[in-house]
Amino acid sequence: MSEYSQKRIEAKLSEAISMLIVTGEVKNPLVSTLCSVSKVELSQDNAYATVYISSVLDDKSLEESVAGLQNASGFIQKRVGAFLKTRNTPVLKFKADFSLKEGQKINALIDSLVEDGKER
Repeated sequence: MSEYSQKRIEAKLSEAISMLIVTGEVKNPLVSTLCSVSKVELSQDNAYATVYISSVLDDKSLEESVAGLQNASGFIQKRVGAFLKTRNTPVLKFKADFSLKEGQKINALIDSLVEDGKER
């Protein structure tokens, strides 16, 4: 499959899963509506998709939300399959993405270094 069509399917997967989370269609109480899909990686044969989830909440809440999404992956896969309208729907695997918090830490460190440089 071409890289263009693979990226298009990844974008559609991201959109569909994000809508399911935000609208609260995933009824698992562990899943927070403050979670968002940060990235989707689709395998070359479109059989598997790894979905990275990020959140502004603490790490424990993010891990719980990812576990809740993994438990509801069958439901999510069924709904995504109806949205994608492809022959096969990829098997979904959810992972926590901590890059948002790491980026905030790095920005805070840079800001503190800039402030220290101005004081000298």
